Amino acid sequence: MLFIIAGVLGFITIAGLGFAFAGGDSNAAKAAKRAQLIAGGGQRQAAVRAKAAANTPDVRRAAILKALKDQDRKQKKASLTVEARMRAAGLGDNVKMFWIASAGLGVVVALIILTLGQSPLIALGAAFAAGVGLPRWVLGMLAKSRIQKFTEAFADAVDIIVRGVKSGLPVHDCLKIIGKESPEPLAGEFRILTENIGMGVPMDAALEKMYERMPTSELRFFSIVLAIQQKTGGNLAEALGNLSTVLRSRKLMKEKIKALSAEAVASAFIIGCLPPGVVTMISVTSPEYMKPLFTDPRGHLMLLAGAVLMTCGILLMRKMINFKF
Repeated sequence: MLFIIAGVLGFITIAGLGFAFAGGDSNAAKAAKRAQLIAGGGQRQAAVRAKAAANTPDVRRAAILKALKDQDRKQKKASLTVEARMRAAGLGDNVKMFWIASAGLGVVVALIILTLGQSPLIALGAAFAAGVGLPRWVLGMLAKSRIQKFTEAFADAVDIIVRGVKSGLPVHDCLKIIGKESPEPLAGEFRILTENIGMGVPMDAALEKMYERMPTSELRFFSIVLAIQQKTGGNLAEALGNLSTVLRSRKLMKEKIKALSAEAVASAFIIGCLPPGVVTMISVTSPEYMKPLFTDPRGHLMLLAGAVLMTCGILLMRKMINFKF
């Protein structure tokens, strides 16, 4: 019996020593596991640090500025379309009729040029200018004029809302007053706005549609102020009063820039009109002198080169005197 107990104890002792020296994890394995744990913790800490760095005010500000620039670029691209210009000019959105009228004008001009005995090349160029360039230029002028009238009266409309809110009137009633008492096109746009709101369209959506018809920075500021006030509350009269002050300051700055750049604009206008004016005067006073320019193929090439150079010069001068604010 004693022999059996001694054997069991000996086996347990030998097994324990073997497990201690050969079994389990070695020191190298333990060190590798410890390194993996440390590396994993470092990766987690690096991820946390990267996430914290991505949430800094500078990063958020840069992301917001990038989003605003992308949105502004999309809005500018959308405002350059014929449909957007027609809406801004108050001509509706029937683009098909616009292109039909433009094509008809181009055909009429081409027939007149051919009737006068000019070459088909000159008739084609005149038809392209009259059918594509002239209608778009006139449409752009009409839209710009209407937007300018809207902008000039917009600060007064904001003041009407401020006085109405201070006296206890709802914003919707103030918008109705603007639609009744303000000059056109401001009154018409605000009437459409109040009609949309009366039909159940939310204020922000109605203002967005109004901005599509009249893409101005002043209207965008107004929409932002109303949207913030609806979401966070606050003194609407004070916020709109500050907006009115900003709009009047912008208007004053525009007038100052216009006065300072009037000389450059006049010079560009004179330089741009001088070559066509001289050609017209010489054609009237000495037709035979200018006749080869319109009958000889070399004269046609000279006219084409002159038109290209004049276009480049006009675009360059426009870039130099066109101040954005």
